[in-house]
Amino acid sequence: MKRLTRILKRGNTPVLVLAIATGALVALVVAGFEVLTDRVLLDRLGERPLWQIALAPAVGLSAAAIILRVLGRGTASATSDEFVRAFHQRTPRLPLRDLPAKLLAGVATIGLGGALGLEGPSIYAGSATGLAVSERFRQWLRREDIQVLLTAGAAAGVAAVFKAPATGVLFALEAPYRDDVNRRALLPSLLAAATSYVVYINMVGAEAVVPFLNDPGIRLGVDLTNIHLANDSTLALFDASKLADFFTGVQAGDLVGALILGVLAGLGGRAMAWLVRWSKGQARQTSFVPRVLVGGALLAGLAVAAEAAFGAPLTIGPGIEAMEWVVEPDRGLGLIALLFGLRIAATLVTLGSGGVGGLFIPLAVQGVILGQFTGIALGTDRPGLYPTLGLAAFLGAGYRAPISAVMFVAESTGGSFVVPALVAAAISQLVAGKSSVAEHQQSVRLGHLERRFTLPITSALTTDVLTVPPDATAAEFVYAHVLGRRERSVPVVDGGTYVGMISLSEVSAIERSTWDSTPVAELLQTGLPAALPSWSLRDAVVAMEDAHVDVLAVVDAEGAFIGILRADDILKLDEILEETGG
Repeated sequence: MKRLTRILKRGNTPVLVLAIATGALVALVVAGFEVLTDRVLLDRLGERPLWQIALAPAVGLSAAAIILRVLGRGTASATSDEFVRAFHQRTPRLPLRDLPAKLLAGVATIGLGGALGLEGPSIYAGSATGLAVSERFRQWLRREDIQVLLTAGAAAGVAAVFKAPATGVLFALEAPYRDDVNRRALLPSLLAAATSYVVYINMVGAEAVVPFLNDPGIRLGVDLTNIHLANDSTLALFDASKLADFFTGVQAGDLVGALILGVLAGLGGRAMAWLVRWSKGQARQTSFVPRVLVGGALLAGLAVAAEAAFGAPLTIGPGIEAMEWVVEPDRGLGLIALLFGLRIAATLVTLGSGGVGGLFIPLAVQGVILGQFTGIALGTDRPGLYPTLGLAAFLGAGYRAPISAVMFVAESTGGSFVVPALVAAAISQLVAGKSSVAEHQQSVRLGHLERRFTLPITSALTTDVLTVPPDATAAEFVYAHVLGRRERSVPVVDGGTYVGMISLSEVSAIERSTWDSTPVAELLQTGLPAALPSWSLRDAVVAMEDAHVDVLAVVDAEGAFIGILRADDILKLDEILEETGG
C-alpha cells in the first residue's frame, strides 16, 4: 500500500488520476442536470398549450431568482464567467455549497423556456467539482495543479453536455483568454473530458445535441432527395457530381462563401458581445420584481409572436428547435431574418432578467440562422454548408474560441466542411476584434514575473518602517540609518505626513563638518513620486524607473505615510519560487 501511494504521488500522476476522477464525477452531476432540465421539464413544456408555454419563462425566472437568493444566499447568476474569473485568481475559489443553487436555478430558467444553454451550469459544475477535488487531495498536488483541475473540470462539463470531448477540451483551454490557450492543462483536460464523455453517454445516451448536423445530407453536402434506394441496399440514382465534389476536395465557391460569412459573423459577434455585456449590467442594476415582471412579459410576447410567424414558439428554450426549423428547405429570407432577431431578443431578455444558463448554444443558434440566410441569399446548392459555417464563425467570434467552434463542427458532422469552417472562423475573429461575450477574459497568458507585477503594491508593502523627522541632523541619519540599519534611503515624516525622501547621496554632497548642524529638511528630495495603495506593482516599478530610485514611499489620498516599497521586495527570489511552485 505504501508503495502504491509513492507511485501515485510521483511526478504528474496525482493530477492525472484526479482528472479522471473529476471527469466521472462531473458526468454524474451533468447527467442529472440535463435529464431534469431537458427531459423532465423542457420536453413536457413543449406539449402544453401556448398560453402556458408563454408564461412559463416568467415562472422559471422567478424561481431562479428565489433559489439564488435563498438557497444560494445571494450568489450571482453567472456560471461560465465564474470559471474564467476563478481561473485568473491567485487562489481560485468556487464554493461547492453554491453548486446546488446554480444548478437548480439553471433547471428553472432553461427547463421552463429561458433562451440560454445548458453548458453554462455544466461548466460551473465541472470547474467547482475540479476545485473541490483539488482541495480534498491538496497534499498530493503542486500549487499550479489546482488551476489545472479547475480547467479539467470545465472541460469535462462541456464534453458531457455536448457529447463532444475534443470540443470540451479546447473550449476549456481557450475560454480564459482572448488570444491564447492554457497549454499546461491539456493532458489532464483530455483525460477528464474522455472520462466524462464515456460515463455520460452510457447514462444518458449519445443523441446529437444539434440533430441537423448529423443528417446524412449535411455530412455529404449533397441533396439526398435526388437519391433513391433499390432493394433497400444499393443506390440506383444519385447526384454523382456533387458526391464527387465532397470526396475530391473543397469547392472554390465554398471558400468565397466562408469569407463572406466570416465577415458577417464577426460583425454579428461584435454586436452580440456588446448586447450581452449590456444585458448583464441590467441584471445587476435592476431589482428583482421589475426585472422578472418585465422580462417574463417580454418573453411571453416573443413566444406568441414566434408562434404566429413560424407556427411554433421558437423563442422558447436554448434554440435547438429553431435550428431544425431554419435548415428546412423553402424558408423565406424575411422569416429567417425575423427569427434571427427574435432569438437574439429572447436570449438577451433571459440574460437581463437574471436567468442562469450559458451562451454557447444561443450563439450557435444565431450562427446557424445567419448562415442559412447567407446561403439562400447567395443561391448555394449545398444543403447544410452555410448553416454549419455560420455556427463555427458566430460561435467563435462571440466567445473568442475559434478552435473549439471548428472542433464542435468537426465532431458533430464527422469532418465535413472543416476547411471552409476554419476560413470562416478565422475571418470572424479578425472582424470581431477584442470583443467577447465572456467576462474576465485576459488577452494572453502572463509569465510568472508578469503575473507578479499585476498584484497590488500591498503584496510587497513594508509598514514597519523607522522614519526620519525633518529636524533630525544629517549626522543622525547617517549613524542611525545608513550605518546602523544599512538603509541608503529613508522617508522623512512630520507628524504622520510624508514630506520627502532622504538618501545617502544628498548627505554626501555636503561637507562632513556640517553634518551635525544640517537638518535633513534642507537636504531631502520632495519631488519624488509617492505610491497610492491602489497601485499595482507594475505601476510602482514604472515610477521607480522614471525617478531612478529603488525605494518608494506609499501614502494615502491625504498624504499620510503608510509604508515603503522596495525594488528588492518585488523581485525577491523566494517570492518568485513560490509563484512558480518551486
